[in-house]
Amino acid sequence: MTAREIQHLYWRAGFGISPNALKALKSSTRHSIVSDLFKKSENLIPLEVDLSEYETFFTMGYKKFKELYSPEEAQKLQQKSNKLVRDLNIKWVKRLYDNETLLREKMTLFWANVFVCRDNHILHMQQYNNTLREHALGNFGDFTKAIARQASMCKYLNNKQNIKSNPNENFARELMELFTLGIGNYSETDIKEAARAFTGWNFKRDGSFFIRKYQHDEGIKSFFSETGNFDGDDIIDIILKQKSCARYICSKIYTYFINPEINPTYLDEITDVFYKDYDIKKLMYYIFTTDWFYDPKNIGVKIKSPIELLAGIYQVVPFKFEKERQHMMYLQRIMGQTLLYPPNVAGWKGNQSWIDSNTLMVRLKLSAIILNNYVINLDTKGAFEDSFEEYYKTTKDRKKFINTSKNIEAFEFNYEALDYKSIIDHLLLSRIDDDTFNLINELNPESKLDFCVQLMSLPEYQLC
Repeated sequence: MTAREIQHLYWRAGFGISPNALKALKSSTRHSIVSDLFKKSENLIPLEVDLSEYETFFTMGYKKFKELYSPEEAQKLQQKSNKLVRDLNIKWVKRLYDNETLLREKMTLFWANVFVCRDNHILHMQQYNNTLREHALGNFGDFTKAIARQASMCKYLNNKQNIKSNPNENFARELMELFTLGIGNYSETDIKEAARAFTGWNFKRDGSFFIRKYQHDEGIKSFFSETGNFDGDDIIDIILKQKSCARYICSKIYTYFINPEINPTYLDEITDVFYKDYDIKKLMYYIFTTDWFYDPKNIGVKIKSPIELLAGIYQVVPFKFEKERQHMMYLQRIMGQTLLYPPNVAGWKGNQSWIDSNTLMVRLKLSAIILNNYVINLDTKGAFEDSFEEYYKTTKDRKKFINTSKNIEAFEFNYEALDYKSIIDHLLLSRIDDDTFNLINELNPESKLDFCVQLMSLPEYQLC
């Protein structure tokens, strides 16, 4: 594989690659490099925050809970635990920066924008996030059934209120419209019948799934021309029989991992692969080993998400925020992607939607903000949650530095041996036009670190 092809793979399957790691792979074959990515991602490492203080609070039955806690005490404990969702966010972002199970984490990030969910209950949200991680490279049918059983999803899409006397159609609708089939591939009757099949699905306080049997509709349902006493799993199995399901998921995978502009021929090709057994791992291995995946038309054409941009800068110069929680949450907010806080059930639109008049200048300055203490105006955005808002309200001077500590030794280990042209080739994957080329030639960097910051401030670095 060429260096450019390896870089392309590592941006799609991860968040970039260091020069030394790239050099070590240059003599390897495509299949061996891809196989190694999958092998390293076999290990499942759950993402967890310390919940020992809340173990009893979360796991006791409702009756015992009401005996021990007054409504006021319960509310205070719940509010305190809700703040831990922000801590889970920080741990997730940091794992994306530096992690052996690179592909599993990239897939987890992808699926979080397919099976979209939001919840301030830390235990339930942690369970949901780790369900994404567990099934990220598994069987899509098993994955969908596991997600349907998550407490956070049950709350988010009102399946807790779905009972046989008054079916709630919210989950059934989003299951088909956003999670599996896409608009136009089901009917309103299918939604109504599917909702009946999911009646009674519920969860205990510890997040474990159960069915309220007296609230479950045991009647005959008709769904996609099939008739029977279907439950929720049956509905998902019937959905999987529709090839439109495989095509819908493959279209999402195509725009995220291959190119925002879909080639119908290649979409048909990967749909046929996926439809055979809905094996996510087989599908991704197939994609990463095809010749057309490495076509120049697919390289450097995708706008990095804010999280990819942050992780990519970290790959160049590892850094640590002085005020980690406040600064990491702030940068995610102003760039429009706060993990665990999707804007709605449709998630983030991605690609061009990442760029607007509010986010572009921040994105272009991000490397200087993080690595050179570039001043950023903190008074231009809206309110923030919890202590984060108060932190900035009490600050008189609104123009502040995002202070970080930098691992210069790690940077020098990777970049000091490279000449300036090699640094350009490594950091900029997209096509460089004449104006940008002339601008680069006019740069007068004080050091290679300064040169990297300047390159990462170019519009071309926004692409991967």
